[in-house]
Amino acid sequence: MLNETFWLALASIIWIDLLLSGDNAVVIALVSNRLPANQQKWGIIGGTVAAIVLRVVMSFFAALLLGVPGLSLIGGLFLLHVAYGLVSGDDEGKEPKVGSITLTAAIGTIAVADASMSLDNVLAVAALAHGSLFLMAFGVLLSIPLVIAGAAIISKVIARFPIMTWAGAALLGWVAGGIIAADPWSFGANHYMASAIGVVIVIGLGLIKRFRPDSDA
Repeated sequence: MLNETFWLALASIIWIDLLLSGDNAVVIALVSNRLPANQQKWGIIGGTVAAIVLRVVMSFFAALLLGVPGLSLIGGLFLLHVAYGLVSGDDEGKEPKVGSITLTAAIGTIAVADASMSLDNVLAVAALAHGSLFLMAFGVLLSIPLVIAGAAIISKVIARFPIMTWAGAALLGWVAGGIIAADPWSFGANHYMASAIGVVIVIGLGLIKRFRPDSDA
């Protein structure tokens, strides 16, 4: 029904996708950047498609997923693991160690990490759609070009400025901390405090890994 409610919901979904697609694009760009140059494009495309498929599945179980204790906790911990992996072996000012991950592993990592971060996006779109399958499908489909374009741009920036890998990992640590704080098993942990701790964990462990005497970096 093309009434005022429909157009308001449509505009809201577009706005939500624009706001929430950035973090997901960062994940895809950072992980794909560890692939050989000739596979990075396919890492972005394959990772995005796999992530979108998971989003579609999640959208049908959004309400159920929201109420599962421990799910966000597991997702947040996995995201911390991904973020740490990005900074544990690369040096500032040097080229990232490409080829350290296979294309299949990269796509799988992207899909799971994106799913961990996308619950808020899925829930927001599901709520705004008010049961409209068209609006839910539109919200999911719109996120595809936004994430692919964002990931491609971010990947080029990282290739030129490898230090941005650390900035991206810090962002993922912040997001992971917030995801963990939102879980019922976090017992009401402060969102901003948990996010800050996530950043400290990722950057701190990354620096320890790089500068300890037996480090290969």
